[in-house]
Amino acid sequence: MTPSIYQQRRARVASALQQAGGGIAIVPTAPERKRNSDSDHPYRYDSSFHYLTGFAEPHSVLVLTSQGRSLLFCREKNVEREIWDGVRLGPNEAPSVLGVDEAYAIELIDERLPELLADQPTLWLPFGTHPELDAHVQRWLGTLRARARQGITCPAVVRDLNVLMGEMRLIKDETELAIMRRAGSISAGAHARAMRYCAERFRNAPQGSVREYEIEAELLHEFRRQGAQSPAYPCIVAAGANTCVLHYAAGSTELRAGQLCLIDAGCELDGYASDITRTFPADGRFTSAQRTLYDIVLAAQGAAVAVTRPGARKQDAHWAAVRVLAQGMLDVGLLDSNNHGDVDAVIESAAYRQFYMHGTGHWLGLDVHDVGEYLALEEAPVEQPDVRGGTVVRRPSRLLQPGMVVTLEPGLYVRPAQGVPEKFWDTGIRIEDDALITADGCELISREVPVDAREIEVLMREG
Repeated sequence: MTPSIYQQRRARVASALQQAGGGIAIVPTAPERKRNSDSDHPYRYDSSFHYLTGFAEPHSVLVLTSQGRSLLFCREKNVEREIWDGVRLGPNEAPSVLGVDEAYAIELIDERLPELLADQPTLWLPFGTHPELDAHVQRWLGTLRARARQGITCPAVVRDLNVLMGEMRLIKDETELAIMRRAGSISAGAHARAMRYCAERFRNAPQGSVREYEIEAELLHEFRRQGAQSPAYPCIVAAGANTCVLHYAAGSTELRAGQLCLIDAGCELDGYASDITRTFPADGRFTSAQRTLYDIVLAAQGAAVAVTRPGARKQDAHWAAVRVLAQGMLDVGLLDSNNHGDVDAVIESAAYRQFYMHGTGHWLGLDVHDVGEYLALEEAPVEQPDVRGGTVVRRPSRLLQPGMVVTLEPGLYVRPAQGVPEKFWDTGIRIEDDALITADGCELISREVPVDAREIEVLMREG
């Protein structure tokens, strides 16, 4: 991305502040986090800070005013530290490289911030995401209060910047979408690689096994080989009964022939996440029972895709998927119609939640569970179904718009239980793709890996 893109974004924030009555916004990046002893976790910047600057160094703070002025506080150049940690941009180069108006050493922030806050009507902060910022803000405001006799005032109102940033980040521009398409392509390739890897292992040793962490290694290798910086979230690689654990971390469990493998994994590319889930047979061939449940989940995702378009509600995809899943549960005997009634009764009672207990999707962007309000806050509350059964009075989910990106991820998770056909026990299936809302529907930007059961079998058979 070029500096002009970030300048445009900062200008949009300044305009929003001006429309809200003026003020000043403080946007810190994420701190470095200690892993243990003298080692840190790999550094990852704050998403909103990076959205407005493109700057990846720690110990940085962006300040924006409603008049359109942008100031960056960052680390000074330090030749000795750069030998150990890499080159720093420094405040002298930041204006020309990043397009900010001014830049200062981070050590000067306590000196400059009270001056910038003076006589501002409103202070905008990211609530609840940077606890270390609170003490600094109190100190800066305390400095201003001590100068009250000089006629200098503190901001009278403090507002949540996350709300404003969430709405901006929710609608992706073409530059963002190009990155997200590439991230989806890389992740799809990694899933296909994992499928081929398992197929090859079982062709060479039909009675053997492969451990979850070996499959995870194939994913991570492909992410980095294709230029992604990291996984967007810890990889879920689940074998056999582990497929029924929603957030299972790849471990040492052996995947054996006849079992399913569920992979929920996506890379992060230039800050943007992808999020894909595929479920496939370890040895390349679904059993009859596995295929029965798989086709139900695939049909549920198809129903969700069909209603994901501009003007639809965010939750429409969820309820479309739930209806298909609930009917499938009745059809194959997971639920008994004599006890649970028809599909409407199953939905009303939330009996389906025994086998499908999560939502069907979330926003996707710089964060894998990206920012942005899920409810239509401008609309009056209405009575609507609740995912836990019954009804609840609340605002409806918001309307979808072009440029939003959502995941569509229905699933079925069948644990051993009385009354549940044994042939389905320990079977977890989830299918997830990333959907960009377009002018007339949605585009699945993660479909370069097969999703149809027959196509998965062909890929694993032919390599």
